[in-house]
Amino acid sequence: MKLAIASLLVVSASAWSMKAEGPVSRRDLFTKGAALAAGIAAGAPAIAANAYSVPDLPYAFEGLEPYIDTPTMKIHHDKHHATYVANINKATEGKPEKAILELQADALAAGPAVRNNGGGHYNHAFFWQEMAPPDDAKKTKPSDQLEKLIEKSFGSMDAMKEQFNARAAPGALFGSGWVWICVNAKGDELKLVGTPNQDNPLMKGVLDEVMFPILGLDVWEHAYYLKYQNRRPEYISNWWNVVNWDKVSENCAYVVENHAGVNVQG
Repeated sequence: MKLAIASLLVVSASAWSMKAEGPVSRRDLFTKGAALAAGIAAGAPAIAANAYSVPDLPYAFEGLEPYIDTPTMKIHHDKHHATYVANINKATEGKPEKAILELQADALAAGPAVRNNGGGHYNHAFFWQEMAPPDDAKKTKPSDQLEKLIEKSFGSMDAMKEQFNARAAPGALFGSGWVWICVNAKGDELKLVGTPNQDNPLMKGVLDEVMFPILGLDVWEHAYYLKYQNRRPEYISNWWNVVNWDKVSENCAYVVENHAGVNVQG
């Protein structure tokens, strides 16, 4: 019975995953589905088949106006992020399914396809969650825990923002990449770091130690160029108006308690 149910489920999933590959005979479809189902019934790990998806935004495309414009949000979410998702699904096809967070630690060892696209998917899913429309964002504030860590690590919120802005500027982070506020491995201090391309501090080998992001900013040109052109510092400064400090505080509490990265949707 277990095998029969698994067979039905996997055949159905296989039908969807093979749609893009052209016509598939019922016999081939059933054979592939039955083979996968037998593995599941025997306790084998599930096989990734379009395991990852682009999460919905927690606000409308126009929700971050005037600081991040609507056309940028549509292209960034529906095109750029979607491309990373399509490519990480392709790179992991036929392999045991893992949550996108699980792929980060060994992404460098897994090769460029997982590093670039798995990182791109995780980073963007993380990025969308930490922002809110300006009127909502201004009502949020750092938790007592986060505020104490900011004061301990940077002196004050203003000092942290000043250092963050400088680290994200073109002269400090050349080309494309991300800037992050992370909790260190011990869980007792915040660190400000930059990473190139779609790398992030969760990946072993990117920095001197693995760290856990609680806030991150995308400084790839696709994140701001339609509105700001070459004025990256203006984009960085304006971005603080849409930071959801309640979410950042939630990220901080989770990381400190669990010594692990934040889970994301998708």
